Amino acid sequence: MATSAQQIRAWQGLAVLGYGFRPFFLGAAAFAAMAMAVWIGALSGTWSIPSAYGPVEWHAHEFMWGYLPAVIAGFLFTAIPNWTGRLPIVGVPLAVLWCFWFSGRLAMFVSGSMPIVLAAAIDLSFLTVLLAVVAREIVAGRNWKNLKVLAVVAILAAGNLVFHIEAITGGSAASGVGVRIGVAAAIMLIAIIGGRIVPSFTRNWLARRGPGALPAQFDWTDQAVLAVTALALLLWTAFPASGGSGAIALLAGALNLFRLARWTGWRCLAEPLVAILHAGFLFIPAGFLLTGAAALWPEIVPPAAAQHAWMAGAIAVMTLAVMTRASLGHSGKALAAGKGTTAIYGLAITAVIARVVSGIVPAIPLLLEIAGAAWIMAFLGFVIVYAPLLLLRRAA
Repeated sequence: MATSAQQIRAWQGLAVLGYGFRPFFLGAAAFAAMAMAVWIGALSGTWSIPSAYGPVEWHAHEFMWGYLPAVIAGFLFTAIPNWTGRLPIVGVPLAVLWCFWFSGRLAMFVSGSMPIVLAAAIDLSFLTVLLAVVAREIVAGRNWKNLKVLAVVAILAAGNLVFHIEAITGGSAASGVGVRIGVAAAIMLIAIIGGRIVPSFTRNWLARRGPGALPAQFDWTDQAVLAVTALALLLWTAFPASGGSGAIALLAGALNLFRLARWTGWRCLAEPLVAILHAGFLFIPAGFLLTGAAALWPEIVPPAAAQHAWMAGAIAVMTLAVMTRASLGHSGKALAAGKGTTAIYGLAITAVIARVVSGIVPAIPLLLEIAGAAWIMAFLGFVIVYAPLLLLRRAA
């Protein structure tokens, strides 16, 4: 039987359909830049969004269930062959899966011109199909330890369903339970997978640099922090404004800072491709600390600022870190960040800091404009720098 690498090299069609990360990472980045431009135009009154969902609902939804699932799909379709030993999904099946994702983006954008239930069904179809495909691969490969990843993606899909129900029944979906379920699932997924890849990639890089402190191995400490993380996210989802959930969120923030410190990120500042993983993960404890503060002192820290630390921070920065690294590594390039990639990271971090600070200190001028511009440039930068690799270069 052919190996995954042999199967990928044997693909003679379009290079973009030769590996799962290629169409989904490129599509996700292009969509993130375009969606932000559309959102800024709607905010300024330049144009309106032809969606049956309100502009704020569309904006929140298309990040959580437009951009993010595409990155997750690209990551899983690339990682699962390594996890299971099964052949990768390439060619026409991969194109069909991408079309499921893209049709959801179109349906949500023009949902004002169709029954809203139909738009919701089209949007929900992608994560449903993704779950079925991933479950088939994990079960067929008897890769039981990664069922927890599947479970978290299922929770993300459930959040999408709740969002649509809230929107269709007249609820405030942008600040509702559905979005909190989605954010909680995404943060838990990063806490689990990030807890594998951040110390692993850091250890690999440091091992070539000579003696010194290395990241701690996964042990009971990580398990305990993950348990508190899950509890804090559950309480925040159900009771976002309660003092009890705020206190547990502060505890989760402190524990995740301790967990991150065990991975010796200060030793890899010389390589942005590794350092950005630590920076992205840092927004998990930052989000917990801001979420706790928002529950306990809402007059100082608004909940939206805390939520953006997770969404624009942990989710966006960590996914950019994974997309750049995977695109380089699986395209036969050296695992080192060039000037373009480093600029992408700087712009993404600028965007999240400006957005969070604008919520806490709204009197500071132009922060929202800086955040939006930096976001668009970061993701457009990914498209410009990485499109030649994703569209043209064969996997090694």
